[in-house]
Amino acid sequence: MRFGDRLTAMVMHASARWTVRYGETLRFAGNDLPPPEVVRVPTRHGRVRVYVYRPPNPCGVYVHFHGGAWLMRYPAMDDWWCRYVAATAGVTVYNVDFRCGPYVAFPVAQHQCFDAASRVATGARVAVGGFSSGGGLAAAVCLQARDEGSWRPALQVLGVPALDLASDPDPAAGGMISPGLRDLVRRVYFPDPSTRGHPYASPLLAPELTGLPRAIVLTGEHDALRGDGDRYTARLREAQVDVVYDRTPGADHYFLTDDPIRARTTMAWVAEEIRRAVSGAASE
Repeated sequence: MRFGDRLTAMVMHASARWTVRYGETLRFAGNDLPPPEVVRVPTRHGRVRVYVYRPPNPCGVYVHFHGGAWLMRYPAMDDWWCRYVAATAGVTVYNVDFRCGPYVAFPVAQHQCFDAASRVATGARVAVGGFSSGGGLAAAVCLQARDEGSWRPALQVLGVPALDLASDPDPAAGGMISPGLRDLVRRVYFPDPSTRGHPYASPLLAPELTGLPRAIVLTGEHDALRGDGDRYTARLREAQVDVVYDRTPGADHYFLTDDPIRARTTMAWVAEEIRRAVSGAASE
């Protein structure tokens, strides 16, 4: 890893708590919940903190993986979403504080997210989800669960997911996710080019997608990652996986913040899908 890349990644990692504020306008529900409980969960790469949001009388579990390009270790960036889902869907939300670059590289975060989700899957119906790189992690968790055959998520929520780290970014792509940022992520968290096409690094390139759980795929019209979501949706459908796809018109990567009026409808709908999936209502 080049010194400049490591230094840039270290700054992004350390400054996320002061620079990431994209969800502050979306605190529509759950603000009255108490601070999340912090538990430490063992994984094959050491213990990770998990922030647990508990509503009264929860009906199931949702495990969330935050964004941040595998470089920003700051689960509180999605506190607004975790509170909303806990309060609106009535589920216990586990927000995983997985390790990020430049201090670890693939597949540490993928393994930690899967191991943490597996710990809470015993005896409960579990949905998983995330935004951006977290959406890619959620997809990877579902692939790992299928491959191991140990448990099966009830639903995967993939918000503006990053699903292909092997293909070169389009230098002409617009939007806030620049080709330069995507290249930095690849050099720092996926430094070995031979690993970038691994299914858990790039779920879009997995040779087989059959047997995966129902998916909700959310994209923004002008997001540079929209193609990942579009193509993954098509591949899931080809594999006979039930998929609900929603594209926010006129939106970039912060697809909910770009249109907070539409966001209310989108968030309420996704929360209801989570509730139904983990309570068993979706199969009735």
